Amino acid sequence: MSTQYDVVVAGAGPAGLSAGMYAARSGLKTAVIEVGFPGGQISNAALVENYPGFADGVSGMELGQLMHRQAEKSGAETITAELSGLVPGGGAGGSHLLKTSEGDITATAVIVATGARYRLLEVPGEVELTGRGVSYCATCDGPFYREKKVAVIGGGDTAITDAIELTTFASKVSVIHRRNELRASVAVQEKARSNPKIEFVWDSVVEEVVGDPMVSSLRLKNTKSGIISELSVDGVFVAVGSVPSTGFLHDVLPLDESGCIITNEQMETDIAGVFAAGDVRHGSARQVITAAGDGATAALSARRYISSL
Repeated sequence: MSTQYDVVVAGAGPAGLSAGMYAARSGLKTAVIEVGFPGGQISNAALVENYPGFADGVSGMELGQLMHRQAEKSGAETITAELSGLVPGGGAGGSHLLKTSEGDITATAVIVATGARYRLLEVPGEVELTGRGVSYCATCDGPFYREKKVAVIGGGDTAITDAIELTTFASKVSVIHRRNELRASVAVQEKARSNPKIEFVWDSVVEEVVGDPMVSSLRLKNTKSGIISELSVDGVFVAVGSVPSTGFLHDVLPLDESGCIITNEQMETDIAGVFAAGDVRHGSARQVITAAGDGATAALSARRYISSL
């Protein structure tokens, strides 16, 4: 592993891999840092049907692998490491310093594309029963619930898509949503409503995940009546959104109230030579295609920045 690059991209999801490909194709010495498996959260999707060029859909895992292979073929280096800090101008000659579990790295330009992590319910029993009936990945854990009863928490595209996928295995899927209408797209909603294995539990929130040693039920509270009830389930899949992975950037970059990085349309932050792309960025549409577009824009902006020095 080198310690000096023209461009370092933090994160290997669609935004980061797109940025890495564009930067490397521009002739810049480029590295993409990723602590886990390249591909980001899209790797958990069983089927991606809205990415151009795949009329019959493509698995998220395959799409992530294809993006990673293309970035490396373009010349981007992949570094497996955990990123713990960014020191703008902290490297030699005013370059930016990135602190990683594999040592310090410097770069003339940095593109932050660290994405987001799953949002927790933050209720009793959730953490204790994670891996014992509580899951955040239907694609990963769905096969463990053949002919069993499960619940999905949430009302967006991810939650409803998860519910549909889980009907392949589970005997019954209860979708629990805090409101009485879903946020998912109309096409996804219609598919779920027509599935006889899916039932909706409206105006309800989870108060507690119950079970010992495995999940056995959920304690629910009706948001309108306040009535507490118990729903018997063998597993629960949490899909209530995500939290941007920007913990290492507090007091370094301007963040909005939710922790997302504030940029302009060129993906530039307030710090010269530091850019952001994808779900980690304020105003992101949180779609694969827009993340990839963000990455390309950030890389082109980084190239212009380096050329101006």
